[in-house]
Amino acid sequence: MAAGDEGAPLLLQQQRHDGDGGRRGIAVNGGKGGEPLPRSERRSRWWPGWWDGEEAAGQLAFAAPMVVTSMAYYAIPLVSVMYAGRLGEVELAGATLGNSWGTVTGIALMTGLSGSLETLCGQGYGAKVYHMMGVYLQASIITSAFFSVLVSLLWFYSEPVLIFLGQDPEVSRMATLFLRYSIPAQFAYGFIQSTLRFLQTQSVVTPLVVFALLPLVLHVGITHAFVRYLGFGYVGAGLSTSVSLWLSFLMLAAYVCLSERFKHTWEGFSTEAFRHVLPGLKLAIPSAVMVCFEYWAFEVLVLLAGLMPNSHMSTSIIAMCENTEAISYMITYGFAAAISTRVSNELGAGNVEKAKKALAVTLVLSLLLGVTFLLLLGLGHDLWAGLFSKSGAVISEFASMTPLLIGSVVLDSTQGVLSGVSRGCGWQHLAAWTNLVAFYIVGLPLSILFGFKLGLQTKGLWLGQICGLLLQNAVLLVITLRTKWERLELTMNGKEDGFVC
Repeated sequence: MAAGDEGAPLLLQQQRHDGDGGRRGIAVNGGKGGEPLPRSERRSRWWPGWWDGEEAAGQLAFAAPMVVTSMAYYAIPLVSVMYAGRLGEVELAGATLGNSWGTVTGIALMTGLSGSLETLCGQGYGAKVYHMMGVYLQASIITSAFFSVLVSLLWFYSEPVLIFLGQDPEVSRMATLFLRYSIPAQFAYGFIQSTLRFLQTQSVVTPLVVFALLPLVLHVGITHAFVRYLGFGYVGAGLSTSVSLWLSFLMLAAYVCLSERFKHTWEGFSTEAFRHVLPGLKLAIPSAVMVCFEYWAFEVLVLLAGLMPNSHMSTSIIAMCENTEAISYMITYGFAAAISTRVSNELGAGNVEKAKKALAVTLVLSLLLGVTFLLLLGLGHDLWAGLFSKSGAVISEFASMTPLLIGSVVLDSTQGVLSGVSRGCGWQHLAAWTNLVAFYIVGLPLSILFGFKLGLQTKGLWLGQICGLLLQNAVLLVITLRTKWERLELTMNGKEDGFVC
């Protein structure tokens, strides 16, 4: 449906003027006539019921396409790594290292930077300030392009950095070669993420499956041709990722520009976007820090595992746990996207109670998701571990890690939802500080203590991470519950912080 045909009632005005000519942000109120609700009534109505079947069905319909889309974009570089691996062991090691380094330094950053649109476009769509959504999208793409230039320089000269981090020189050289041909993919991925957020906040998600799966299917053929038939060999694997991601972005861009569906939210290119780049950074940078802090914390665990006596075993186990966590989070990401969109849309429209209802339902769904993973890992951990290794010792060790892994997956599913709320409300800076404390001041020091000092090895490393996740969940939940949502001021109206205790 067209942007102008749905959404909550339009706010009376985007900004209102004080009597002396000054301006202040609009407060989202739940009382009659725009007056705040009494304190007792606000408290009693914080949770307006734990379940709503219609809301749950809508969120599931929203989350499923987002999960498929996320997995498809995850699979594109993975296919390139697989093709590179068929050329030899050094090529496999180089492509794997290059892909991991690229994810940590580039992909995570681009994903985080685009999070600003979940706040700006989400609230703008709810308030029906449609014309600004296209401006915010362009500003986000400009921001992504700038940071992609910086990341490209790092990728081009990654060899000495990787060697300094203790990686094998030959593998580091091959990883850098893989990354150099993947530099165009970094730009495309950043633009894709911004466009996805623009569409997501308008609840346009089903078409995204097509624009992700079609490039994935084409990518298999493109990679096969580049590596096997066109003579590119190893570098063809990295180059094919760039080609496929640019194809995906061009498809998305054509869809936005040509579809009547976005005639209100995309009004063409505008120089106004440049004026919103710096203000947008106030949300984009904390959002990027928020995402990167969590990505990096798990990567540090792999490095710490490599320092243990039986490093091959410990590294394999931690890497398997990390990959399992990443796959489970892709499903959680669908619910995080759903709650981010629902909260930002409803707050933009002034429907505070609907935003709270959506949050309550999503938390229940995330807990059900966690229970599902509990059953799957509890009953099928040997089968799952067998996909990574045929070693009986590795499978046995992974089985002993399963209870801890289940705990972290459950915690990750709830924090994903709470982080989505943070992006929808514009609390990225609060979530960034939370992740810093939870993972680097609490989690990683405890991992070192448990893993090395207390001799718990890999279990100790993962137990420390669970402590970080526990703290992260607790703090984000307190922020969510302690906020007076009826007095929340919209970020799109010029306010950076709606957190009021």
